[in-house]
Amino acid sequence: MQTINREELEAMNGREKRDFVLINVLPREDFKREHIRTSINIPKASEDFSDEVERVTGNKERAVVLYCANFDCPLSTEAARELDETGFRHVYDYEGGTADWLKHHH
Repeated sequence: MQTINREELEAMNGREKRDFVLINVLPREDFKREHIRTSINIPKASEDFSDEVERVTGNKERAVVLYCANFDCPLSTEAARELDETGFRHVYDYEGGTADWLKHHH
């Protein structure tokens, strides 16, 4: 697992044109309230979290970027650790989360 910051995520999204899945790991209600536009929601609390991620990515080789609410929210780090342990090869934790992203993208 690697942690990335907003600039790195912007680069992956923009000029690098990386193939990755951006996943919000918060409960559905929080996701509905606000999220990063290109992301999907797979709550960390899901019983089969890593299986759901694999269903979406198609395989464990595809890059996955996880995020939650803000720098203080531990969920994305926990989720990244779980994906690491279940064999995902390219896991990134965007620690700033929704709060950091929306502060710079309106």
